[in-house]
Amino acid sequence: MTNGSAAQTEQLLDRAAVLHCFETLSDVGGPRCWKPAPAAYRYAVERAGVRPEQAMLVAVHPWDIDGARRAGLHGAWLRRGTPGYPRTMTPPSRSAQDLRELADALAAARHGHAPAD
Repeated sequence: MTNGSAAQTEQLLDRAAVLHCFETLSDVGGPRCWKPAPAAYRYAVERAGVRPEQAMLVAVHPWDIDGARRAGLHGAWLRRGTPGYPRTMTPPSRSAQDLRELADALAAARHGHAPAD
């Protein structure tokens, strides 16, 4: 789910050679509201066919993680060198430096090597 265009996101993911990892791409044109409005996150999970607690939003913006968490989703914050998460926002379920670190942590949790969120 992006506040931008799903078509632009598709191009970015294709250039990164990870587009095949995604079943669906959504943008705010569907719910007709911007994140962090709860309806945007509800639209994304409904479109994916899962309940909010079964979904995880991965983002670099704390406001996006806060919105997802308030809507009942898990949230993974990619720090990308940022020193700290704002205390005024709902904390992430997970935090990682980048996508590779997050993927490794999720894989380890899935195989019982680390606590799952």
